[in-house]
Amino acid sequence: MGKLESVSRRSFLISTTVVGGGFAIGLQWTPSQAAGETAKDEPWAKAAAGSEFTPWISIAPDSTVTVRCAMPEIGNGVFTQSAMTVAEELHVDWSKIKVEYAPPLRNFLEKSVYTEAGGMMGYFSGRSTTAERIQLGLQLGAGARERLKAAAAAQWKVPVAEITTANSILTHTASGRTLKYGEVAAKAATVKLDKEPTPKPRSEWTLLGKATPSKLQNPAVVNGTAVYGMDIRLPGMVYAALRQAPAQGGSIKSLDASIARKMPGVLAVVTVDPKESAGFSDPKLQAPFGLEMCTAQNAVAVIATHYWQARKALDAVRIEWDDGAGAQWKTTETMNEAARALLDSKDLKVEKTEGDISSIDKQDKIIEGFYHTPYCDQAPMEPLNGTALVTPDSVEVWHPSQHSQQAFMVAAHETGLSPEKVVFHQTYVGGGFGRRVFGDDVRMVVAIARKYPGKPVHVIWSREESMRQGRYRAIVATNLRTGLDKTGYPVAVHGKYAIGSVGGTAGFHDTPYAFNKNFKVEGTKVPFNILSGAYRGPGYNSHAFITETFVDECAHAAGIDPLTYRLKLLEGYSDLGWVMCLKEAASKAGWGKSLPKGMGMGIAISNWAGNGKPQAGTTVATVATVEVSKAGKLKIHQLDVAFDTGGFLNRDAVVTEMVGGSIFGLNMALNENLTVRNGRVVEGNYDEYPMLRMGDTPTKINIHFGGLSGHERFCEPGEPPAGVAGPAVGNAIFAATGKRIRSMPFRLHDISWT
Repeated sequence: MGKLESVSRRSFLISTTVVGGGFAIGLQWTPSQAAGETAKDEPWAKAAAGSEFTPWISIAPDSTVTVRCAMPEIGNGVFTQSAMTVAEELHVDWSKIKVEYAPPLRNFLEKSVYTEAGGMMGYFSGRSTTAERIQLGLQLGAGARERLKAAAAAQWKVPVAEITTANSILTHTASGRTLKYGEVAAKAATVKLDKEPTPKPRSEWTLLGKATPSKLQNPAVVNGTAVYGMDIRLPGMVYAALRQAPAQGGSIKSLDASIARKMPGVLAVVTVDPKESAGFSDPKLQAPFGLEMCTAQNAVAVIATHYWQARKALDAVRIEWDDGAGAQWKTTETMNEAARALLDSKDLKVEKTEGDISSIDKQDKIIEGFYHTPYCDQAPMEPLNGTALVTPDSVEVWHPSQHSQQAFMVAAHETGLSPEKVVFHQTYVGGGFGRRVFGDDVRMVVAIARKYPGKPVHVIWSREESMRQGRYRAIVATNLRTGLDKTGYPVAVHGKYAIGSVGGTAGFHDTPYAFNKNFKVEGTKVPFNILSGAYRGPGYNSHAFITETFVDECAHAAGIDPLTYRLKLLEGYSDLGWVMCLKEAASKAGWGKSLPKGMGMGIAISNWAGNGKPQAGTTVATVATVEVSKAGKLKIHQLDVAFDTGGFLNRDAVVTEMVGGSIFGLNMALNENLTVRNGRVVEGNYDEYPMLRMGDTPTKINIHFGGLSGHERFCEPGEPPAGVAGPAVGNAIFAATGKRIRSMPFRLHDISWT
C-alpha cells in the first residue's frame, strides 16, 4: 500500500503537494522558478511560493476538482474532454469538477510541464484526444485516486484494497465509513506510492465513450459570465481602433492626424511598423513557434477613452497608403489567371511521384479538368480583438487565441522582453476556424500597447477590418488528367496545382485510391500579397472537393455508379474504415433509389490528418440529396454523414462537431468568395459576404456511427466533414441537372435545366 512520508518531487511520475488544505497533482517537474516579479501575483505562483506545486489537478477542501487544460476552448469541447479523461480514473462527482486554463508562463518557467506530452500542439485548440493526452489524463486520475485511497486507509487503519471510490467519496465497505475527497486531500499530499497505478483498459471504461455530459462551459455561456476577449474590463482600460494597410504588405506614405487628436476622448494616435518588433536575442526561443508567420501589418491606431471615440477619430485621420506589390493585382480575375498560368510552368516542384504516368496518353478515353477554389474568410462571430498592458519590464495580455503558448511567445518577441516577464491570460474564443492561429492579431495588440505603456489597451478590429485583414483560405488552381482503361478505371493520374501561399495537398496527394500506384503531383506557390492561413483543414478543404469531383467525373465518363466506382478504387486498401464509411452513408441515404426529375444524390469521401497512412486521421463520407428547380434554385434536402475517427469519447460532442463541420463546408462551397481590387479585399461585412442562413441549411443532417472501425485512435471530428460536404453537393447537382461544377462558390454557377 502507499506510505505516508515526505516526498521527493523527482522520485516518481506523479507529484503531490498541499495547496490551501487540498492538494494538487501533476507530472514530475523541476523546481519552480515562479517567484519573479511578473509571476508573483498570479494565483498559481502564490500557491507555489515556498512549497512544492504540481500543475495538472487540484482538489480543494470542499472536494472541488480543478483540471487545468492547456488547449483553448473554442466551442469544440476540449474543456469537457480533458475533464472526462481525468474523471474516468478519478471517480469524481461530475458536478464537482471544473476546468481552467493552464498558464503559458508557468509552462515556460517549469520546463514545459504542460507540453511535455504533445509538444507545441499541446497548446493548440484542436488536439484534445491524441494518444499522449488521453494517456496523461488517465494516468493523472489514477494516481490521484490511489493516493486518496492510501491516505484514507491510513486514517482508518485498514488495507487499501478494502476502500472503494465513487462520486468523490471514499468508502470502507466493511465498516460503512466514508470520507469526501476534500477531507483527506491534505493527507494524500504526503503519500508516496510504491509504484504508479496502471489505468484500466479501454474495455472497462465507464465514462469515456459511454456518457455524454454537456460542455462544462455551457452554463457560463448561457448566463453571460463566460469571458471572451471582447468582455475584458480592467481598471484604467483604454480602447484602440485599428486600420491596417488596405493592400496587405503595403505601408504608410503620409499621415495627418491633427484633426483626430483634437476630438473628444482621444489620447493618442500611433503607428505600427513590423520592422519595429524587438525580437529575441536568443534564436532558440523563436525557432519552435513559427514566429516568422506571426507578422503584423503596417497600421494606424487611435487610442481613446471609449471605443466609439477611437473609431470616429480614426475616420478623421488622413492616411495615404503605398500599396506596394499588391497594386499589381488589379482584379480577382487577374489573380485567378496568374494562378492558372503557373500550371504550365516548367518550374513546378514535384510533391509526389509513384510509378509511371506515361500510360495516360495511350488510353482511348482521356479525362481532364481544371478546378478552382477562391480566397475565403473564416468569418468568426467575435471580431479580432485583444488587450495588453505593457510596461518597461513586463507584459500582460488578455486574448482569445487559438494557440496560447504561441501567443505568449509572440508577446515576448514583440517587446523584446524575456518570456519570464510575460503573463498571458487565455479567454474564451467566439469562433476561430483557424483565423486566430498565427498570432498576427496578438502581435498587433502588443505593438499598439507598446506605444501607450502603463495602461491596459483594448484593441478592437471593426468587422470590416477583421474581414479585410484576414489570413484566408488560399486560392487553389488545379489541373487533373487521367486516361481510363477498357474497364473505365484510371491507369494513372497527373495533377498540377498552384496555391496562394499557405496550404498543402491533403485530400489529393494522400488518396488511397488505386490510381495512386501511378501518380504524379507537382505544384507551386503564387506570390500574391494577400496572406493565407489555417482554414478548417488547410489545403484539404480545397483538394477534397477537387479530387472527389474529378473521381465522380471519371465514374460518369465510364458509365459506372459513383459509389461502385469508389469501392472498386479502394479494393485491397488495408484501412476498411473507408469502405465502411461509404457503405454506411450510402445505405442510410437510400443510395440508388428512384428520384423525381430535378433531384439527385452525390457522394464524396476523404480523410483529414491521416497523411496517407491507414488507420490514421479521420475519414468522412457524405451523401447529399438535393433538388434543383428548373430556374436553378438549389435545395439541399439531406446530408448523410458517416465517419471513422477510430473510436469516440463523447457521442454528443462528435455529432455536434460533425454537423458544425458539414455546415461550415456547405457555406464554403455554396457561398464564399472574396473579391480583390488593386490588391485590396473588397468585402467587409456579412451584407457583402454571403453566409448560410438557417433557412438554407439542409432539412436533415444525419450523423451515422456505422462507419467506425473501432481502431484504438480517437481522431478529431471538427475539420474532416468540412472537406466532403461541398463535393457531395456538387456531385448531386450534376446527378440532378447534368451540369458539372468545378469551382467554388456554387452560387456563381448557372444550374438551371430544362
